[in-house]
Amino acid sequence: MATTNYMKSVPELSLASYLEGDVKDQQKFIDDLFLGLKKFGFIILKDHPVHLDLLNDAYQASEQLFSLPLETKKKYISTSGGGQRGYTPFGTEHAKDQKVPDLKEFWHVGRELPPGHKYFDQYPKNIWVSEVADFKKTFLKMYESLDFVASVLLKSLTKPLELESDYFDKMIEDGNSILRLLHYPPIPEGVDPHCVRAAAHEDINLITILVSASASGLELLTREGEWLPIETDPNNLIVDSGDMLSRITNEVIPATTHRVVNPKGENKSRYSMPYFIHPNPEAMLTCLDSCVGAGAKYPDILAQDFLIQRLKEIGLM
Repeated sequence: MATTNYMKSVPELSLASYLEGDVKDQQKFIDDLFLGLKKFGFIILKDHPVHLDLLNDAYQASEQLFSLPLETKKKYISTSGGGQRGYTPFGTEHAKDQKVPDLKEFWHVGRELPPGHKYFDQYPKNIWVSEVADFKKTFLKMYESLDFVASVLLKSLTKPLELESDYFDKMIEDGNSILRLLHYPPIPEGVDPHCVRAAAHEDINLITILVSASASGLELLTREGEWLPIETDPNNLIVDSGDMLSRITNEVIPATTHRVVNPKGENKSRYSMPYFIHPNPEAMLTCLDSCVGAGAKYPDILAQDFLIQRLKEIGLM
């Protein structure tokens, strides 16, 4: 991909320029997305089709969810393993290779499939909280909206990666993507000083779309080894590259290390809502021909096997 742009900060891209613009607008979006993920592993997305009313409804519902008594929330812990649906209590998950837990609790919403679908028995069933009005309706709509954005972003990467335009469409069709509702409570007194809201880590999946959080704290590790805070308008989306994309691109697009640091000012709750884009269970993570270079750095592995391996590493299985 030829481009003369040199980005000194995380690029802010207009998705509308790709969806509604002319060929020149679309090519600029593609170039800036590819370069942004290569250089920073993060881009900021504005002018997207996720409606503001939906974002507001989702955050209100999330706050109501996490305000419920702990004993009520514990009723919704999944028994299917891996924490892939329903509630995961505070202090359960830890970053890979970390001995102390992250200071967070969360809820997972996955893809709804009809009975008889070939993946119906492979995916855990969603769990819906009855104490929050319109919870299911709100988050299925949010899931659908972010799923569309994900498909657009991945399709726009096919050109610089020299792939057929439907390459990622096939990979993520009915994929095991997960919407995570995240709550970082005020830091408790007496907590282990090594604990942070989210220790430095890379995401497991292809890409992550993060609905901008209710408070600051997100930082990325630049390619130069410096921590860079990521802040943007709360209506924007933040996108980062994960391990699966790094693996198939032979680290042409590296997975980006990031963290959520503890608050320096007022010790208050922080809410965020990442959408993790996963392939379907039959997808093979194999090095792309355009990225092989001197040789593939990783052996082929089924996406589902890689997911299970990583869930074990972060304490969810």
